[in-house]
Amino acid sequence: MPASKAWEVYGTLELANVVGEGLPDSFEKFKVIKGDGGVGAQAISSYKEKYTTVDDSKRVKIVEVVEGRFLNLGFNLLRFRFDITEKGENPCITKGNVEYDLKEEAATNASSVAKIDASFLLNIMKVVAKHMTTMDT
Repeated sequence: MPASKAWEVYGTLELANVVGEGLPDSFEKFKVIKGDGGVGAQAISSYKEKYTTVDDSKRVKIVEVVEGRFLNLGFNLLRFRFDITEKGENPCITKGNVEYDLKEEAATNASSVAKIDASFLLNIMKVVAKHMTTMDT
């Protein structure tokens, strides 16, 4: 799948729709509370997130959790970053990154919390990849 097609999902609100359908146990509902999917857009599912970066030219999206779910696990800060990179004519590389800061009292749980976050991010990327594969057929 070309990077431009992948960005049609990752760079828009389509990402939330695809993830909501693909991981129904993780999201009760999805609702945009502000914006159209660009920088500053806010969404609510079982947590509230804000898109802090949506760079169409670099195909980079950064999502920051601002309320709920993950922050209740002891995070001061939690950001997910998606980078979509061209690789040749058709395939692309999708990279995900989790940046977080834990409250001091949650520091003993850091490794288990990090696994939860990495697993969550990987599941999102798998759902999007499956969606894009079915779109292409």
